[in-house]
Amino acid sequence: MHVKSAAGDAGGAIGAAFVAWRNAGGKCDFVMDDAFWGPSSEADEIAALLADRKEERDAAECSVSIEPNEAKLTEKVAAAIADGKVIGWFQGRAEWGPRALGNRSILGDPRWADMKDILNRKIKRRESFRPFAPSILKRATGEWFEEVDDVPFMMQVFQIREEKREEIPAVTHVDGSGRLQTVSADANPRYHRLMEAFEAKTGVPIVLNTSFNENEPVVNLPVEALNCFLRTKMDLLVLGDTLVERADSGDAGASNTRETEAA
Repeated sequence: MHVKSAAGDAGGAIGAAFVAWRNAGGKCDFVMDDAFWGPSSEADEIAALLADRKEERDAAECSVSIEPNEAKLTEKVAAAIADGKVIGWFQGRAEWGPRALGNRSILGDPRWADMKDILNRKIKRRESFRPFAPSILKRATGEWFEEVDDVPFMMQVFQIREEKREEIPAVTHVDGSGRLQTVSADANPRYHRLMEAFEAKTGVPIVLNTSFNENEPVVNLPVEALNCFLRTKMDLLVLGDTLVERADSGDAGASNTRETEAA
C-alpha cells in the first residue's frame, strides 16, 4: 500500500480527479515520491526581508551570515543540533500535506532526554504526552526500527528496536514506537546531507523533526518563518543559505551534561 503525503481531504480530491481522468481515457503515469510541491523563495527575497526587519533582529540580538557552501552549511547546522540548539530549517519548496518533511521543519537532537521539554518551553507549548518524530537516513532504518519500509511522508508508525530506545529518547514514544520519516538523497539532498553530517558527529543517523510552527499552520513563506523565530526562543534560523543566529542563551553551556545523560 502506498500512502500519499496528503492522506486526507486534499489527497482525496486529487485522487478523485485522477480517477475521473483515467476513466475519461487519460494516462496517469505520475509517481509522487516526494512532497515538495509548494512554493519556494529566492535568495533576494530573503535578503530583502532580513534587511527590512533589521531593527527587530538587532533587538533580539541576532546575527546574520550567508554560507553558500552546502557542506559547510550542513556541518555548522549539524554541530548546532548536536549542541542542543533548536533549529528552524526553511529550504526549497514547501511540503504538500500535513507533515513537515525537512523543508519547513524544526530540528533537534533526538539523544537528549529533555529535548521535548526544551522544544515545548522554547516553541511548541503542547501537551507533554505528544511525541516528536524521527527523521532517519533511509539506509539505516533496519538498524534502528523493527520494520523496514520506505516511509517518505511520515505516515506510518514502527517500533524502535528495544536496544536503541535509550539512545534516542526524545523521539521514542511511551510504547517504544516512532512515527518515522525515511530520508533519501534523491528526494531531499540537502536534508539528507545535514543528517549525514549529524551522523558523522554523533553516530546517530536520526534527527528530531517537528513542524515549523507555533500552534498555527506550518510556515510557508520566509516572513512567516522569521516571525515564528523572533517570537519564540528558537536558537538558529536557516533560510536557504542564510543563517540567523540568536546570541547564546546559555542552554548550549549545559549541553554536554544533557548529552552525556541522554547518551
